Amino acid sequence: MRTALDLPDLTKILAPFDLRPRRVRALEAGTINSNYRVETDGGTVFVRVNEGKSEADVRWEAALLWHLGVRRFPTPQPLRKSDGAPYFLHEGKPVSVFPWVAGRHVDGGGIGVEHVARVGAVLAELHRTAASFGERREGIYTFGHIARRVDRMRADPRVAEVLPALDEEIAFVEAERAAELPSGIIHGDLFPDNVLWKGDEIAAVLDFEQASVGRYAYDLAVAMLAWCWSGADVDDARAEALVTAYARVRPLDEAEQAAFLVEARLAALRFTVTRLTDVHLAGVEDRPGKDYRDYLARLERLRASLPGRVRAWMAAARAG
Repeated sequence: MRTALDLPDLTKILAPFDLRPRRVRALEAGTINSNYRVETDGGTVFVRVNEGKSEADVRWEAALLWHLGVRRFPTPQPLRKSDGAPYFLHEGKPVSVFPWVAGRHVDGGGIGVEHVARVGAVLAELHRTAASFGERREGIYTFGHIARRVDRMRADPRVAEVLPALDEEIAFVEAERAAELPSGIIHGDLFPDNVLWKGDEIAAVLDFEQASVGRYAYDLAVAMLAWCWSGADVDDARAEALVTAYARVRPLDEAEQAAFLVEARLAALRFTVTRLTDVHLAGVEDRPGKDYRDYLARLERLRASLPGRVRAWMAAARAG
């Protein structure tokens, strides 16, 4: 459930951060959290009500962002209260406050090869920079988690038509996924709405709520699905630019190259399932870009025609 905040609420929330609100505007971005742009006497801030998150979750994310920030990775760090805590408890929910970062989103037809190359490089930089972060946590979108979600909705007649494809993909991933690959802290959700641009440069990478320990190749596959799709197919030029730019910063080993397609199929399965459970079955189909059928179509395309093309991307990355 979304949390409504007005100026009196924000006065109480922002006081421990030594800020006083002047104007507030609710933001539609995001599927789960309640987000606000707030003008204060100390400048503009982004206020996020962490819906369904524990205090431990919010503290972990804040610690990661502070770790990245001191190493000059481009992401805003949450403000601290006078007692050092990175959130305020409002009606039992932790509320985070971030400095507002000016920038624009690039998506749809505006995404070019040059944008995707910068995304590949910044993702590799994230993997390298976060490797020294000592605190680890498991993700909530692991393969096992996704399979359990499918089991929980199995009896729902609204998913009967798509269930055979999901079961087939679960069986494929279970049989074909590599036992081990290079892993560390990953973003897990590097979509266009989580990157801000200033001109042709990345101003900030946002939304580390889903960051966790995971496979680097999987994180790269998520970015490929999010940034390199054009209509009904992958744009090969963008995909090649993404993996080549990534590999220049953090080279992909042979096992990662060989496993990339399986990781991409798992990523497509994940977003098909989560959009089914969190959007379609929850009755919020009208949210832009959240239709499970988009990712089901990508999954079907990955199954049908990508193996040779993925090998070509990886060859370009090795040569790059």
